[in-house]
Amino acid sequence: MRQHYEFTSESVSEGHPDKVADRISDEIVDLFFRESVKDGMSPWDVRVAAETLTTTNKVVIAGETRGSDKITNDMIIDVARQAIKDIGYEQDGFHWNTADIDILLHAQSADIAQGVDDGCGMHAEEGAGDQGIMFGYACNETPALMPAPVYYSHKILQRIAKARKLEGKTQLGPDSKSQVTVRYANGKPVGASAIVLSTQHLDESMCSEDVAELVKPYIYEELPDDWITDETIWHINPTGKFVIGGPDGDSGLTGRKIIVDTYGGAAPHGGGAFSGKDPTKVDRSAAYAARYLAKNIVAAGISDWVNIQLSYAIGVANPTSIYVDMGGKGQVSETELEAAIREVMNLTPRGIREHLQLNKPIYARTSAYGHFGRTPDNEGGFSWEKTDLVDALKAVL
Repeated sequence: MRQHYEFTSESVSEGHPDKVADRISDEIVDLFFRESVKDGMSPWDVRVAAETLTTTNKVVIAGETRGSDKITNDMIIDVARQAIKDIGYEQDGFHWNTADIDILLHAQSADIAQGVDDGCGMHAEEGAGDQGIMFGYACNETPALMPAPVYYSHKILQRIAKARKLEGKTQLGPDSKSQVTVRYANGKPVGASAIVLSTQHLDESMCSEDVAELVKPYIYEELPDDWITDETIWHINPTGKFVIGGPDGDSGLTGRKIIVDTYGGAAPHGGGAFSGKDPTKVDRSAAYAARYLAKNIVAAGISDWVNIQLSYAIGVANPTSIYVDMGGKGQVSETELEAAIREVMNLTPRGIREHLQLNKPIYARTSAYGHFGRTPDNEGGFSWEKTDLVDALKAVL
């Protein structure tokens, strides 16, 4: 790997039109888990694949589901409106209470179900919901064991959202984007070469300089103390006025920000999006498992960084392959680690859901600011960020 270079990653806020779509899709996943279990249905039988389109005062939700018969379109519309309200949209072009919401959800395909359900299809064990390749990555650049550029891009927008929603900075709007260029020396992140921030502002009289004066303190607050210097290049609202934002300014689609959701381009990611999918879809659950394994490997001191690939075939339970890359610089060989992974974790879809306790309404919180590098919570959210596999890995190795 290069030792001296610059690398850039971006993030987008919860009010970005694509993230509004992701949030609504994940609220539907949570709704089906919450209400189906309340109605006496097993969470193992819940299925959701919900896609959302957002545009000017319009939301369209399509896809397939399986869950309680008591879940109505009105309930789905209500969770969508509450999500939009929580994000902060009460504007003429996109308002939580007046947006027109169309529901085009239907029952899950029987052909897909027969390959996923226990005892159906070619295999007796619950199979993967689709074929695919999933990646997990971790490195020791930040406390969360995430690449520094995407980690700090997320932190900046989370801080600005806190200022907007909890600290009275109501002149800021929900839609924003950040980008951080990190300078590396001897393979380690040492400073910010460039910082880009574009944020919607609801006060039409504000210019770029006014916005910069408002948000720069939050950026300084989130970056390491010595990272911003006189040589750091700043671009705050470089186009000037940014009043029209969110779905009124641009359409949004579920799953269109998968580099933001993962590692900011610093590591590979699979082709499938996460949001809107229940954990039988290995696009989501196996990507979480791969991150969980990677984070525990780095936390165990086995390597400074690791990239893991898992692959699956639709209807088949066990992964078709496990690949580990540590650049040949780990404390053990990649081959040894691949064998150890199979011993410490059951990587079938059912095994992943059991180990990480994924059959819960924990997904709406993942829809913005990245699925990785977050703090596990008491309700089971971000369980894949725990480092409770360290001892097991050390014992096997």
